[in-house]
Amino acid sequence: MAYPFQITSLNQYHIDYKKSIEQPEEFWATIADTFYWRKKWDNVLEWNFNEPKIEWFKGAKLNITENCIDRHLEKLGNKPAIIWEPNNPEEKVRVVTYNRLHKRVCQVAQMLKNNGVKKGDRVCIYMGMIPELTYAILGCARIGAIHSVIFGGFSAQSIADRLEDANAEFIITCDGAYRGAKDIPLKAVIDDALIGNKTVKKVIVYNRTRTPVSMVKGRDIWWEDEMEFAEHQIENEGNVHFEAEEMDAEDPLFILYTSGSTGKPKGVVHTCAGYMVWTTYTFVNVFQYNPGDIHFCTADIGWITGHSYIVYGPLSAGATSVMFEGIPTFPTAGRFWDIVDKHKVNILYTAPTAIRSLMSFGTEPIHNKNLSSLKILGTVGEPINEEAWHWYNENIGLQKCPIVDTWWQTETGGCLISNLAGITPSKPSWATLPLPGVQPVLVDETGNEITEKDETGLIKGNLCIKAPWPGILRTTWSDHERCRVNYFATYPSLYFTGDGALKDGDGNYRITGRVDDVLNISGHRIGTAEVENAINMHSGVVESAVVGYPHNIKGQGIYAFVIYNGTDGDENLRKQDISATVSKIIGAIAKPDKIQFVTGLPKTRSGKIMRRILRKIAEGETSNLGDTTTLLDPGVVDEIVQSKL
Repeated sequence: MAYPFQITSLNQYHIDYKKSIEQPEEFWATIADTFYWRKKWDNVLEWNFNEPKIEWFKGAKLNITENCIDRHLEKLGNKPAIIWEPNNPEEKVRVVTYNRLHKRVCQVAQMLKNNGVKKGDRVCIYMGMIPELTYAILGCARIGAIHSVIFGGFSAQSIADRLEDANAEFIITCDGAYRGAKDIPLKAVIDDALIGNKTVKKVIVYNRTRTPVSMVKGRDIWWEDEMEFAEHQIENEGNVHFEAEEMDAEDPLFILYTSGSTGKPKGVVHTCAGYMVWTTYTFVNVFQYNPGDIHFCTADIGWITGHSYIVYGPLSAGATSVMFEGIPTFPTAGRFWDIVDKHKVNILYTAPTAIRSLMSFGTEPIHNKNLSSLKILGTVGEPINEEAWHWYNENIGLQKCPIVDTWWQTETGGCLISNLAGITPSKPSWATLPLPGVQPVLVDETGNEITEKDETGLIKGNLCIKAPWPGILRTTWSDHERCRVNYFATYPSLYFTGDGALKDGDGNYRITGRVDDVLNISGHRIGTAEVENAINMHSGVVESAVVGYPHNIKGQGIYAFVIYNGTDGDENLRKQDISATVSKIIGAIAKPDKIQFVTGLPKTRSGKIMRRILRKIAEGETSNLGDTTTLLDPGVVDEIVQSKL
C-alpha cells in the first residue's frame, strides 16, 4: 500500500466510511498525522452550519508548500513533479523535478517579498497554463499571501470586479497566452481592467508570447528580471530554502471566484489545513494513485479542478502531474491521445464536454495512438451522459480502465461523491457513493428528508450535506452573510449544494443538474443573473431572461429571451452585437448559444419572471407548460412558443 490512508478494498471502504461518520475526529486525526505540521492541532473539528462556522485542525501550524514540496525532496527530489506539454507540439516539453520546483517557488517567494507582498495580501494571478503559474501559486502560499487565480478567458470587466472585491494589491500575469490557434493578449486585458483601479501597486509580467505590451513605470515589472535578482539574493544570503511562513490551520489559502444566482461573482475561500488534507486524501483514493503513476488532469488551473488535481492534491501526494497549455483539438483532434502516448499517462481526468467534442471526430484521431499505459479514467464538471461514458470506456479505456465519475464543486474543495477506481462499483452516468466523511441527504422543498421511492424505484430530491468535510469552504470573501444565505440558509443545519439528485437502492447517487438559477456550461458555473446583466448593458436591450437547455457538446447551452427596443436593422447583426457585449463584460464562455427576440416575458403579477416556463420552451417541451393562469399576460407565452428558435 503506497499511502497509509489508501483504501484498497470495497470492505475497507465500508469500514472507513462508517468510522468517518461515527468517529470523525479520530478518523481525520489519523489521516492528518501523515502530513508535516509545525505544530499539531488542539481540536480536530468545531462546527455550526447555521452561523456558519467551521474549523478543522484548530490551533495547528503549517505551511502547505512544505507538504507539497519540501517533505519530498530527500526521496523524490529528482522525480518529475510537473511535465509541461506546450500548446504547440513542436515546442520543447519541460520537465520540472521536485528539486527544480522547490528552487523556483523559493525564488518567487523572494520576488514577492522584494516587491512588498506580505502574509494576508491578495495576489491576483492571470496567466496561461505554464509552469510559472504553478510557481506563482505556490510562491504566494509560501509567504502566506492569498492567491486568486482568474481564468484566462475572463474579460477586463470581470477581472476588475474580482480585483475590487478582493481588494488585491498585486497581479502576476503574462504578456500573452497560447490557446489553440489563438494568442490571448493577457497583459492588455489587465491594463483595461486596471483603468480607474486605485489599489493595485505592482504588476509582474512573464514573457510567454513575446507580444508587445505597455509597461507602466513604477507599477509594471518583468518576471525574468525580478526572478534573476531573487536568485542572486538567495544565493548570496545562503537562504536556499526560503523559510516558509508559518500559517494557522484556518488561515485563508486562496480565493476562487464562482458565479452565483446574483450578478456579482462570489469569492469562495479555502483555508490551509483542511483543504490540504482533503485534496490529498481524495486524489489518492479516487484515482487510486500509486507512486510513479503519471496523472493527467486536462483542466485549466483557473478553475477549482486545476487547483485541486493538478497542483495541490498531486504535489502533496508526491505525484507526477501533466500540465497542458493547449486545447484537445489543436493542432488535431488527436492531441490528448498524443499526450497520453508520449508521456505514458496512467490516469486521464477530463470533462464530459471534451469527451463529447472528441466523439464528434469519430475514432480516426485515436488510430495509431498507444493508449495501453492508461489504467484509470475520470470525468469532472458535470454529469456524463451514458453515450459519452460508453464511448470513453470502449475507445479510450479499451474496456479495461475504471471510470471515476466525480461530483464536486468549487465550494467543496475536492471530490465528494465518486466511485474509487477499481475499488467501489461504477455505474454509467452515476457518481455512485460518497467519500468517507461525506454525508449526503436528499430533501424536499421544505427541507424534510425524502425516504420514499418514486414509481421508478428511486429517491429524488435536492442534494444537501449533513456535516462538514475538511475541504468545505469557510466563507465568501468580505461577505460572510452571503456565504450563509447561499449555502446554509435554504435548509437549516444543512449545506445546500444547489443540485438535484437521484438515489438508488444501493445508496448510489446520480446528479440531475442545478435546481437554482445557475447554469453549468461545459462544467463551469455561470449565474443567469450575471448573463442577463451583461445582455441588458446593450443599448438596444430593454430586458432579458436566460435559461439553460440541453446542448450536445456543452451539456447545457445558454438560451436568451430578449426584449429589444425597435426592430430596425439586421436581426443577426443585433444578435452578434449582444454576444459581443456579453463577451466584453464577462468573457466568451458566457456568450448565449441562442438569442430569441420577444415582445414580452412571462411574468407573475408581482413581476417575477417564470423561468420554469422559459426553460421548458427552450427544451422543446411546449405542449406541457403547466399552469399559466397566474401570469400577468398568459398570451405572451403563446407568442414565445410560436417564434421559438
